[in-house]
Amino acid sequence: MKEVLIFITDGFADWEASYVSSELNKPGTGYRVKTIAIDQEPKVSMGGLTVLPDYSVNEFNPNVDIAMLIIPGGTGWREEKNQHAKVVVDYCVSKNIPVAAICDATTFLGDHGFLDNHKHTGNTLAYLKEGAPNYRGDQHYVEGQSIWDENLITANGSGALEFSRHILERLGVLEGNELNQWYELFKKGYFPS
Repeated sequence: MKEVLIFITDGFADWEASYVSSELNKPGTGYRVKTIAIDQEPKVSMGGLTVLPDYSVNEFNPNVDIAMLIIPGGTGWREEKNQHAKVVVDYCVSKNIPVAAICDATTFLGDHGFLDNHKHTGNTLAYLKEGAPNYRGDQHYVEGQSIWDENLITANGSGALEFSRHILERLGVLEGNELNQWYELFKKGYFPS
């Protein structure tokens, strides 16, 4: 089975990868979700969930068959210690493994130059520029819930469903009408309000 890695930090936004991780972990998808962090210490999400990472950056095994790296946002992406996540992103980019980032994780990518040559989004352009002093991708910024460009998927903090839809489509888990029905169900619910 291919692994989809979710990079977690203390203060990670647990809901931003929850829609997609539950779909990816279903039997028959061919994928297994695993977590990775800067170390193997338990990480506590913004919602108070404690997660023990499966992998750490230092013990990262590049022989694992990685299908995608998903990076949720949260409160930790501006901390110096979490900048070590760049090692895993560099690896994925060098191997043409898709990277998907949402909310403040897009700021992390922007600060390290990963957005400079791809269409992308984030919370706002002003927010991205304020939080990522090394960001040089202004001309590629798109105001949108989620943007997919080649092997890069980015989303703003209110675009978890659109982000998940792009990931599911990119990995071929759901497509066409089935994907649209999935999205509409979670976006609008069983009963319109």
